Amino acid sequence: MRALGRAMPAVLVLAAVVLGAAGCTLTIGETDGEPADVSVATATASTATPSSGPPSASTGASASPSPSATPSRAATPVPVRGPDQKLVVMTVSGGFAGVHREVTLRGDGTVLTRERGGPVVHRAGAARFKELRLLLGDPALEDVPDLTMNMSAHDMFQYTLQFNGRTIMTDRSSKLPALERLINALSRWLPAN
Repeated sequence: MRALGRAMPAVLVLAAVVLGAAGCTLTIGETDGEPADVSVATATASTATPSSGPPSASTGASASPSPSATPSRAATPVPVRGPDQKLVVMTVSGGFAGVHREVTLRGDGTVLTRERGGPVVHRAGAARFKELRLLLGDPALEDVPDLTMNMSAHDMFQYTLQFNGRTIMTDRSSKLPALERLINALSRWLPAN
């Protein structure tokens, strides 16, 4: 068992290289929004594009965020007025299978997800909670139109985000970096298919 424990980092690096070459990601598992033991790792393959693929991801986060995953430098975390405040609600619906999923970030740092199996409550760690509040406070979101949909596309997923008194609907066909960062961060909480 000890030999396995010492070999695990090398196995993870090898798996990451092999999966990366195949267009996949290696995700280290998390517990309650915080990184878990390195020995818990899952590989997830993604062959779909963000605009047409299923809206799912594991609750794991990559070891280090890419530069494009961070909000602009002028972003300040949105204020929290109380534990029951809904900072953002993202609903994902549509697609060929008729998906309906919801992610709600609340002021107490909890994340409520809803899907067919019923609601599940997660706790975002302090760093993840601050990251989400920074993404919500990104001034670039002010320039995002309320509706960005490709009306000629069929079976696309529709993302509806409610935050800061706004409702934004998109199918992700328009590449809007600030909105993409927010959707990707919230999608981490959706269960993997």
